Amino acid sequence: MKQKNLLELKNIHVHYGGVKALDGASVFIDEGEIVALMGPNGAGKSTILKAIFGLAPIGSGHIFWEGQQFKPISHEVVERGVSFVPQGRRVFHHLTVLENLEIGGFNVKSSNERKERIENVLELFPALRGKLKAKSGTLSGGQQQMLAIARGLMTDPKVLLLDEPSLGLSPKIVKEVFQKIREINERRKTAIFIVEHNLKSLLEITTRAYVLDKGKIYAEGNPKELIEKKVLEQVYRILKPGGTFLFSNLHPVKWAADNVYDSEGHTTGAFMGFDSNSKDGLKIYTTINSKMQQYA
Repeated sequence: MKQKNLLELKNIHVHYGGVKALDGASVFIDEGEIVALMGPNGAGKSTILKAIFGLAPIGSGHIFWEGQQFKPISHEVVERGVSFVPQGRRVFHHLTVLENLEIGGFNVKSSNERKERIENVLELFPALRGKLKAKSGTLSGGQQQMLAIARGLMTDPKVLLLDEPSLGLSPKIVKEVFQKIREINERRKTAIFIVEHNLKSLLEITTRAYVLDKGKIYAEGNPKELIEKKVLEQVYRILKPGGTFLFSNLHPVKWAADNVYDSEGHTTGAFMGFDSNSKDGLKIYTTINSKMQQYA
């Protein structure tokens, strides 16, 4: 039985001033899917989520909800059944965990139904139950991310948009976050659009994936197809002495680059190295101004 199409973007163009963020991108998501948006920094991944939620200036193109074209206005998008959890967690630090959840259910008129929804999300995130009276600013990074996702579920969405949910989290917490994402999809049948740089964890849970480059859809398929075609190796580029080295964090490599270049060949002034012996899979590191940062 064919799954119902929930959300579709056709030939979307977005400009920020003179910068082209999306250049004719088309994506869709069906009921029950987890769909990944992947690609280098600046490829347009987060802009797709913002365009869906009415937070990006769409120059041309069309967005459809259950086959009907609509103009995305944030509160109306929520009413249709879409929730957005932006990157950086963005919980209300001065409010308690319970107050954050209640704000997430702002569109629920019945207090009884709001309480029921809070109970439902606490079943998914039991670690928050003992923190309901705590200010959210006192939570750990992982707990704040769980709260941000829980708050996003308070509208009982059909489609959940997640932007970099693993950003700034330890490998152990990243694993827990991705387990919760899979659990949300399986238990609630929520379709999920997810932007993420942690490709190893991401591809383990996705139904399909889009790979973006320079605002365009470079490729689409299931994770196995993309790996076999080495698509990711074609959109992440590093200059290797004697030529261009294409890398993917899906396969172990032991090599360190002298410099990192963006998709147009301009130097970023960074150093990149690889650790293929990590227990959690290949880690990619960059150094900028001598500071080591984990990239993926």
